[in-house]
Amino acid sequence: MLLISPDGVEEAIDCAKAAEHLDIVDVKRPAEGSLGANFPWVIREIRDAVPADKPVSATVGDVPYKPGTVAQAALGAVVSGATYIKVGLYGCTTPEQATDVMSGVVRAVKEYRPDAFVVASGYADAHRIGCVNPLSLPDIARRSGSDAAMLDTAVKDGTRLFDHVPPDVCAEFVRLAHEADLLAALAGSVKTADLEALTRIGTDIVGVRGAVCEGGDRTTGRIQPHLVAAFRAEMDRHAGEQAAAVAAAS
Repeated sequence: MLLISPDGVEEAIDCAKAAEHLDIVDVKRPAEGSLGANFPWVIREIRDAVPADKPVSATVGDVPYKPGTVAQAALGAVVSGATYIKVGLYGCTTPEQATDVMSGVVRAVKEYRPDAFVVASGYADAHRIGCVNPLSLPDIARRSGSDAAMLDTAVKDGTRLFDHVPPDVCAEFVRLAHEADLLAALAGSVKTADLEALTRIGTDIVGVRGAVCEGGDRTTGRIQPHLVAAFRAEMDRHAGEQAAAVAAAS
């Protein structure tokens, strides 16, 4: 699945123009961090702007170890219209802390909307900020009752997912997630050149922004529908090649 992150309602409308090429519209506020939370009214406006059959994802923030605070924030996101709830475990330094936070989120979200989808998100560059190890995320997600484990990058300085977690380590992340019956999501300045590796290792959700922005710039560029379409075409091409290779080998 392809997840695209507009920075506001205007870009969400651009995403709507490319709706046939994407699977999830993600609401975040980059000014508050890589998984910064946006306002409830922005979530509602974006939910109204995109086709009803496209789920809206919302980040709860690069959160501290404050389980009650985070659970309330997650409930606010789902009440506002998001059905995918992503939590950046920025301030959790141990798997136990992260599991504590995610357990509260899962309960708060699913008591309100049982079909909502909860994503435990960590950071490929965790060593730079002192949070939980990337490979601990699948077990944190499993123990808390979350539905997916995700990696992104915390520091947006031009370094990318594979700069911090090479493809073989990402493959282990995906394997652990699948073993736990979770979806595996990967993001972090992902480009079309990364799609062969991401497809080969079995990634379920690819999250992008810069790759579909004008000039490839996530900050000053704007999402372009034709770039979304081109990125999706490359995803589909690699998926087809991977399926053919698997069929030929069996």
